[in-house]
Amino acid sequence: MSELHIRPARPEDVASILAMIRELAVFEKLEHMVIADEAMLHDALFGARPPCEAIVGGEAGGEVVTFALFFHNFSTFLGRKGLYLEDLYVKQNRRGHGYGKRMLSALAALAVERQCGRFEWSVLDWNANAIAFYEKMGAAVLPDWRICRVTGDALTALANS
Repeated sequence: MSELHIRPARPEDVASILAMIRELAVFEKLEHMVIADEAMLHDALFGARPPCEAIVGGEAGGEVVTFALFFHNFSTFLGRKGLYLEDLYVKQNRRGHGYGKRMLSALAALAVERQCGRFEWSVLDWNANAIAFYEKMGAAVLPDWRICRVTGDALTALANS
C-alpha cells in the first residue's frame, strides 16, 4: 500500500471534499442532485452544532485524495449509537493503492473507540465493484432492506399532513 496520512478534516479541506463529492456524484450519475456549496459544507462540518464529521486521507505531498463523511445514528434494538458512513470516495487516479480499505479501517477503529454498536453504510445495487470490495472487507450487504427517502415537495407535504 502507498503511504496515506488519515486525519480529521479541517476547515481548509472543505473545497477538496466538495470537489470529491462532485466527482462522486458524476460517477453515480447524480450530479444534477448536488446543491451543496462550500459554505453549506463548512457549516455542516464545523458550524456551531455540526451534524456530521469527516476524515481525509492525504499523500506525502499533502494533497487530499480521499474523504469519508459520517455521522452517528442510534439503534433501538442495540440501545447504542452507531456510526453511519454517508460517503467514502477515493480519487479515481489514486484507486488500487488500498486507500479505501485504510479509510474503512480507520472508521471502524473510530466506531470501536466510540463504543458504537455497529458501523453501516449504503451501496448502489449496480455498483458491483463496491459491493465486492465491501464484502471482501467483511461487510454483509443486507438484501431485505431498502432506503426510504422523502425530499423537497414530498417532504413539505408530509410535514403538513
